Amino acid sequence: MPSPFPGMDPYLEDPAIWSGVHAALLAAIFERLGPAVRPKYAVRYEERVYVTSEEDPGYRVIVPGLRVIERRPSLALPAGTNAIAITEPVRVELADDEIHERSLIVIDIRDRAIVTVIELLSPTNKVLNSFGRESFLKKRREVLAGGANWLEIDLLRDGVRTAFLPRVPQTEYQAYLSRAGKRREASVWPIRLPERLPVLAIPLQGDDPDVPLDLQAALNVVVERGSYDLETDYQTDPIPPLTPEQAEWARQICSEPLPS
Repeated sequence: MPSPFPGMDPYLEDPAIWSGVHAALLAAIFERLGPAVRPKYAVRYEERVYVTSEEDPGYRVIVPGLRVIERRPSLALPAGTNAIAITEPVRVELADDEIHERSLIVIDIRDRAIVTVIELLSPTNKVLNSFGRESFLKKRREVLAGGANWLEIDLLRDGVRTAFLPRVPQTEYQAYLSRAGKRREASVWPIRLPERLPVLAIPLQGDDPDVPLDLQAALNVVVERGSYDLETDYQTDPIPPLTPEQAEWARQICSEPLPS
């Protein structure tokens, strides 16, 4: 079944599930773009790695991979013993502080040069002064300096936008494109919550025409294949919460019967 929302489903933004949504949406985009850019180009995954710590302002938005290994009761000492028993701790396995963030790249088959980078933002990318944000912005600078196209897709309402441009409407979501060789120009798709996600332009090289990417169709595949609609309680508030006006609109949307 599809999501009840016509565009982005705000319930998918919950940090507890976003990493899975992020991976699935990149895979859906990969499947759509791969055949569309053949035979001159190919789509590949790329991974950016950085190390975080408790001092990182973005640490709080990383879902910790922590699990209990063992919990044992304290051992009782024999009667008449003066020794102090050591209380048994709870042993846990901590998440690795090495963070891996995946993106997609379009490469030229002939020389494997990177033509276009496609980034889907994570929560840590939108926390000011966080390691994840600095890593993201550093990569953007390097890509643009290297002469490739850059597309970033922001489907998260929380946090500080990485591409804030004057005279562009402030909307819940946004896609931002910087074309190679046109550093002083940018294309922006402002996306409002009630709207269908747009068809984005994926630029290639030279006179090769842009390839269309139907972002809404890709997201619909994620919701259906991941059965996110089945595990979501649309009668509760999403995380992060909506504004009162948005919440009222969402209640009306979620109460309407889905099309058969």
